[in-house]
Amino acid sequence: INAAKPRHKYRVGMFTKGPPAREGAKILSADGQEVGVVTSGSMSPCLGRNISIGYVGKGFQKAGTPLQVVVRNKTHTAEVTKMPFVPTKYYKP
Repeated sequence: INAAKPRHKYRVGMFTKGPPAREGAKILSADGQEVGVVTSGSMSPCLGRNISIGYVGKGFQKAGTPLQVVVRNKTHTAEVTKMPFVPTKYYKP
């Protein structure tokens, strides 16, 4: 592994509004510039809201960053969040 190589993509978790963003959906910045792509997404029964995971460019990976996702040619709001989406609560001695 080359530690000097800069990272151009960052894996992020997102909460999305509207229909779930599925694999291949475009991720846009708040001003409409394409900054990434969704790799997976679904409705979370535990959280009661839509979640997605995707890759975004540098500068858009911080929790709380407002984004948009394109689902069926319509844009919907999204927000970057920390992962895991649901904290683990198992006992680990």
